[in-house]
Amino acid sequence: MNDMPAPENKSVTPLRDKIEEVLRTVYDPEIPVNILELGLVYDIQIGDGGHVKIRMTLTAPACPAAGEIIFDVQQKVEALDEVKDCHVELTFDPPWTKDMMTEEAKLELGML
Repeated sequence: MNDMPAPENKSVTPLRDKIEEVLRTVYDPEIPVNILELGLVYDIQIGDGGHVKIRMTLTAPACPAAGEIIFDVQQKVEALDEVKDCHVELTFDPPWTKDMMTEEAKLELGML
């Protein structure tokens, strides 16, 4: 029996790790925690040919930094060599709640 991951997993997992790494550098300007730790990223899909789709939300629908955050996500992900393009889909379903934050984010923000 072979314990090796499927070939697709070999290429997708390192790229997913790289995407998550760059997403940890994207911050809501009003909150000193990155968007991944805040729980704003709902899904990362990696398609053939380096096409990436990120489904995410914001802490509030009227977030004044929405355009800046989405632009930052797209630019940083597209800067990765393996990524051809990145489409960011903004959703408010389900709505973001503080429960979506990691324990580290809650600690950083004094919520623990």
